[in-house]
Amino acid sequence: MNPVRLIARDELRLMARNRVAMVACVLLVLLTVAAIASSWAHQRGIEDLRTRHQHAAEQAFDAQPDRHPHRMVHYGTFIFRPLSALAAFDPGVDAFTGNSMFLEGHRQNTANFGDVNQSSLLVRFGQLTPAFVLQAVAPLLLIFLGYGAVARETERGTLRVLMMQGATRGQIVRGKLRALAIVALLVAVPAMLGLLALAGRPGASILPMATIGLGYGAWLLTWVTVIVLVSALAGRSRDALLALVAIWAMSVVLLPRVAPDVAGAAVPLQNRFQTEVAIARDLRRLGDAHNPDDPHFAAFKRSVLQRYGVSRVEDLPVNYKGLLAVEGERITSALFDRYSGESYAAQGRQNAIVAGLGAISPAIALRSLSMAAAGTDFAAHRGFLEQAEAYRFALVQRLNTLQADGVSYADDTADDADADRRKRVSGQNWEAMPDFAYRAPDGATLAARALPGLGVVLGWLAVAGVLLAFATRRLGERR
Repeated sequence: MNPVRLIARDELRLMARNRVAMVACVLLVLLTVAAIASSWAHQRGIEDLRTRHQHAAEQAFDAQPDRHPHRMVHYGTFIFRPLSALAAFDPGVDAFTGNSMFLEGHRQNTANFGDVNQSSLLVRFGQLTPAFVLQAVAPLLLIFLGYGAVARETERGTLRVLMMQGATRGQIVRGKLRALAIVALLVAVPAMLGLLALAGRPGASILPMATIGLGYGAWLLTWVTVIVLVSALAGRSRDALLALVAIWAMSVVLLPRVAPDVAGAAVPLQNRFQTEVAIARDLRRLGDAHNPDDPHFAAFKRSVLQRYGVSRVEDLPVNYKGLLAVEGERITSALFDRYSGESYAAQGRQNAIVAGLGAISPAIALRSLSMAAAGTDFAAHRGFLEQAEAYRFALVQRLNTLQADGVSYADDTADDADADRRKRVSGQNWEAMPDFAYRAPDGATLAARALPGLGVVLGWLAVAGVLLAFATRRLGERR
């Protein structure tokens, strides 16, 4: 029989005799199944809740009675971000960024009601998901199963016996690799089956799923290679275990927690209060639509009168107050977009710093890959915010245009007893307003966003393989 196969079989047999190892494997499989079930149920509950609230918000907006259009501008509406098809596998930043927004005129609100801010401490600590099990727990299990794969043979003196019986250094190492890789495959199977179960969901695409599968496969193979490498370099099993646990703690626990703090210190962000103060200051500089002597809006008034060929706003064929609202919203929205762009740029630089640290910790690259392919990363959240702002602006401008065309300037400025009734427009206009429809990125886009992280993980796998090849050449030499 092939020596590699014999060595792998004997290694697996040794693992099977270890009751602690077998219990750990069974517990990990059960943990993965529990993670799939709980994450699926959690995401389904969130999805149903958001759908109900979205329908309620749309119905409440459409059911408003006859009103002045500008009152509807301030009445506003709520929108909710639909969940990604793969959010049950890796919820990413969704629990922290918020999932709903209140849209109104003259303001650009942020997303609110993140799950972390409304849930128990368990959710704040970290939701149990298949991605978390594969990222953090599975490597630790592989360490405790494989730390002595080669070091044990060195300690007991059986390494030279194997070599005297005709097994080469490469065959010994490949046999150990094969045995541990089989265990890694068995560990990953439940999570991958859970991922495949999501294939039938609307919006699920094969490209992101394949990218996730490839990424986690490379991640576990990297750990298999590193475990055998450290076991081959260490003289004793105890030393190999200590070194591997230290590597796991540093790369999986410490660096991913420290990286955001490093990025935040390197590229500070303005908080919401500072941004609102800056926006209010800039708005005063741009112009005040309620001040007839304001230079910008005085020039705007002259341009409107000139365009329609009249000398007074009372003679315009449209309501000047509506035109003024359209211009005011255009100015404020442009200012909102500028500040949002600056914030997005700063957050992009922070993410670039964190991604750069992925060269030190492949766990960071794996998380980036996983969230990007699942559509739950910052880029996906930014896409929602940008679509929400575009919808808000279009909705407010439709209402402002309705004021310009549907309410006369004489009625809009009147203050007699019947003026309020004349300023109203039919409530059927609210039903004609389009509802918010989120456009999720397609599968090719999600897969492309995950490629940098995949490249880093594959690079680490290649480096570990090269180092193991060099260590194999020196295997069995006296130290």
